[in-house]
Amino acid sequence: MQKLVRIGTRESQLALWQAGLVKDLLIKNGIESKLVTIKSEGDIDLKTPLYEIGVQGIFTRALDIALLDNTIDLAVHSLKDIPTQLARGIALAAVLKRDNPKDLLVYNGDWRLPSVSSGSNGEEQSPHALIATSSIRRKAQWLHRFPGDTIENLRGNVNTRLAKLKDSKWNGAIFAAAGLERIGIRPDNAVELDWMLPAPAQGSIAVVCRESDQDRLSACQPLHDENSWQCAKAERDFLRTLLGGCSTPIAALAEIEEGEIYFRGNLLSPDGKHKVEIEKILPLEIAGDLGKSAAEELLMQGGDKIIALLTHVEK
Repeated sequence: MQKLVRIGTRESQLALWQAGLVKDLLIKNGIESKLVTIKSEGDIDLKTPLYEIGVQGIFTRALDIALLDNTIDLAVHSLKDIPTQLARGIALAAVLKRDNPKDLLVYNGDWRLPSVSSGSNGEEQSPHALIATSSIRRKAQWLHRFPGDTIENLRGNVNTRLAKLKDSKWNGAIFAAAGLERIGIRPDNAVELDWMLPAPAQGSIAVVCRESDQDRLSACQPLHDENSWQCAKAERDFLRTLLGGCSTPIAALAEIEEGEIYFRGNLLSPDGKHKVEIEKILPLEIAGDLGKSAAEELLMQGGDKIIALLTHVEK
């Protein structure tokens, strides 16, 4: 008789939805499973901005420990939350087909982002606004485009953040589109920020297990979407080569079309004043090191100066 698979997940509605999706997919393949909820460090401290916490794997570490302790058999994460270097003994079992990778601006009340005009320095000018996010990447890209705006911290799960926005003085808040869309709470007053590059692997769900657990690795293989993984891998390689984490404003997006992979990436200073970006297109069959090579080119184009600035600030 096949052993019941224990799927570890955080307690938020979104995390439970993602883990439930994996559970349903396994059931379709004849594998029975149950959900086991585990609280992460990132769910306990809901006040400190993530870039100030500066801990790699803040949303995944508790589940990694549960895997290695044999408390659970699988863990389900948003792939963007998983450090580029997996914990020892943990293996990536599957990456599901990617959902919408974009960021959304959710307006508060009747406020709308005014039409903008370019200033003398090329920056877009508009009446000052209060925008909420805990992401240093979103903050930097927003301030680069709208340098007169003010960014305030917003932590919590997606439901909590939407509620905080409604009760606040903020003009709007930034969310990952996939998170709101998966659980059916994307507001009508939301607009996709096509100009804002997402976090590496945003919109992708990953399943991890113990590296030695060949049964679970095999069970998850039918869930795996190789194109989604190839795009996520390029983005994560870009992040890893730039030595980025929660405290680094790094963004990347890779997309596959007609046998080619189109990659865009950028690196900014936290205040948005300095930015370097790169675009590359390669045939998919020779794109294995695309993320790494893009990061190396970005460093040569001035990214090294921003990294040096970030290193100096962190010291």
